[in-house]
Amino acid sequence: QVQLVESGGGLVQAGGSLRLSCAASGRTFSSYAMGWFRQAPGKEREFVAAISRSGLSTYYADSVKGRFTISRAHAKSTVYLQMNSLKPEDTAVYYCAASVATMVVADFGSWGQGTQVTVSS
Repeated sequence: QVQLVESGGGLVQAGGSLRLSCAASGRTFSSYAMGWFRQAPGKEREFVAAISRSGLSTYYADSVKGRFTISRAHAKSTVYLQMNSLKPEDTAVYYCAASVATMVVADFGSWGQGTQVTVSS
């Protein structure tokens, strides 16, 4: 089982940037595809971005494409989410997740505790 700890959330003005980090421990980091999800108040959790085990393939929700970038650093067992041009609608708790199988949403079975991102208008 992998343990995931997110950091980097906070309060930012619209148009600003934040970088989220997710440190993994417990198993070989390269064994997992990694993803970011978010949940806004009163809404269901939604997919944001995912990256393959190798880091060569990435996928994004349409709502963040061109603004967010997911990356991973194997030497640090860490996955990042660089968020630029933030909008108030990006406000949510952001969760890091890991999958030992595919990058299909249902395969992400390990989750972090979440980090709050608030974008003010």
